[in-house]
Amino acid sequence: MIRKFVVASVLALVSAPLLAAECSVEVHSTDQMTFDTKEIKVSKSCKTFTIDLKHVGNLPKHVMGHNLVVAKSADVQGISTDGIAAGVDKDYLKPDDARVIAHTKLIGGGESDSVTFDVSKLDAAGSYEFFCSFPGHAALMKGALTLVD
Repeated sequence: MIRKFVVASVLALVSAPLLAAECSVEVHSTDQMTFDTKEIKVSKSCKTFTIDLKHVGNLPKHVMGHNLVVAKSADVQGISTDGIAAGVDKDYLKPDDARVIAHTKLIGGGESDSVTFDVSKLDAAGSYEFFCSFPGHAALMKGALTLVD
């Protein structure tokens, strides 16, 4: 009887992490203008979600800097265009842009940054993307961000 209890307890402990929602993700960016993923899934059960961005390249941010911006798909082009005028010192993002749901700072090779945002800012019926706002990068450095069960 005790043995069955111990086995059941161990199985419960081992499977518990599998049932818990992942409320964070690590994304790598490179000197070749890429993210290592094309999709980020955010569980509706998460209150907040954290994205850890790591630039695994070597080039400095003024040459090959990357950030990660989350926004509605329809807003990506406008955010990118306005970001060019904002410049490198403002991470290629218009200050206080209401269209931006979340963003990391602009980082160079070997650097990292994180952003945590409130999942309630996402709507299951909405279409969202993550992208890099460094001029010209969004054409290649983008992916879908979806809200899942």
